[in-house]
Amino acid sequence: MKRVFNKYIYAAIIAFLAISVIGCSDFLDKSPQGSFTEDDDTSGGIEAKVFGVYSKMRSYNITAGIPAFAVHMFRSEDSEKGSTENDGPDNAAFWDNFEYTPSNGILGTYWNHNYSIIHDCNTVIDTLRQMDNKDLYSLEAEAKFFRAYCYFNLVRAWGEVPKIDFPITDASQANIPKNTAAEIYQLIDADLTFAEANLPQSWETKYTGRLTWGAARALHARTYMMRNDWNNMLAASRDVINSGLYNLNTPVDQVFTDAGENCGESIFELQCTSTAAKPASTDIGSQFCQVQGVRGAGQWNLGWGWHMATKEVGTAFEEGDPRKDATLLYFRKPGEEITPENTNKPYGESPVSEAMGAYFNKKAYTSPSMRSKYTREGFWVNIRIIRYPDVILMAAEAANELANTTDALKYLEMVRAHARGASTSILPEVTTTNQVELRKAIQHERRVELALEPDRFYDLVRWGTAKAVLHAAGKTNYQDKHALLPVPQSEIDKSNGVLKQNPNYQ
Repeated sequence: MKRVFNKYIYAAIIAFLAISVIGCSDFLDKSPQGSFTEDDDTSGGIEAKVFGVYSKMRSYNITAGIPAFAVHMFRSEDSEKGSTENDGPDNAAFWDNFEYTPSNGILGTYWNHNYSIIHDCNTVIDTLRQMDNKDLYSLEAEAKFFRAYCYFNLVRAWGEVPKIDFPITDASQANIPKNTAAEIYQLIDADLTFAEANLPQSWETKYTGRLTWGAARALHARTYMMRNDWNNMLAASRDVINSGLYNLNTPVDQVFTDAGENCGESIFELQCTSTAAKPASTDIGSQFCQVQGVRGAGQWNLGWGWHMATKEVGTAFEEGDPRKDATLLYFRKPGEEITPENTNKPYGESPVSEAMGAYFNKKAYTSPSMRSKYTREGFWVNIRIIRYPDVILMAAEAANELANTTDALKYLEMVRAHARGASTSILPEVTTTNQVELRKAIQHERRVELALEPDRFYDLVRWGTAKAVLHAAGKTNYQDKHALLPVPQSEIDKSNGVLKQNPNYQ
């Protein structure tokens, strides 16, 4: 069931920060209320600057738009650019077909916006160090979480990147050579360790969506996962599980609906809202659903249609798995025969017959009743960043790699039982104690549980299966070098040669 909550909105702030609060009596009555100014901030304006980072985090270029989707999603076998062939064909070639060129504009956009957040965090951290007030350590912890988050984005995408962990007053100070990936991970580890030590386990309801200990510990587990550091990955994910702070009580078909926002499995999600006026404001929401919404006409004119699912992911779900209907938005082309692959709970004739993908992303589908109140683009929909099932599957994977199949099976069954619900005829319990077979089962579970969410491509890379899997899916241009992106040529040019291109792209 949906929890009654207040949605704390972290809006962009220069002179003020808008806060939106959901009334407890009626979920549909939410609207921006009040403002947060530096005069209200007893920390000398630092709290307002931290809230400004939350606003940047839900921006188009970090989590809610094409740059984020391209880096994290398009490159896997389960996702593709989507929309139509004539809409951004250069990006289809780059991201879907691995025709990497350092001049691609998305490279520079994603690079710069992650560093923009890092620079903001550095300023906050340096200011708080000078203040040396233990009562403000939680603010420093929030800034360090976001710095770690953005550096994790960068190190996975590019490997070696410049480590800028100091405030910048002149652009020339940021013109430094790349650091090794190991040095970047050292900073990430230090930042998240500090965040874990200084963030609360929970906040009062008016701060719903604010960073917690669980978010920091779960992100830390994810960074260990990318390094295949099984011991630390298991310890971090177990800490989150054993905390008792999270649960799997929300049915899988509700998790990505309005009723599922901030539910028991939400470890961290960015809070968004909208205004009843049309066009709705994007300042207090995001374009997450607009970019991925069905590209069509009439009732199906819901967005741009980018980031679509492939036929391959449609066949990955086991028979009767409820997560398939919760993930994939089906449609048929005009005159096309209905088959198990293109229909289950059909939503009518194809909204766009020339769509590149096989399915639209139902995890970005907007409620018709909310559309009628606000706007079809879904600016009010929260962005789920870390979910509890992800952490449980991290624990399962790490336990199995450490030859603890008993715990691995226990954790795997937690996720499958949640998906199974009351039905006893689907998703049978996995019982194999063969490490190789269990590894495949856990990897399968990550694929279907987290389908069309970020990081499938990075799973393939860290498992060492990217080339085989992508080639089998028809993405035959992929080679080992494509695990890392080329450094944006625009950044190399600005550095006057200080910044070097990644190997194999020179």
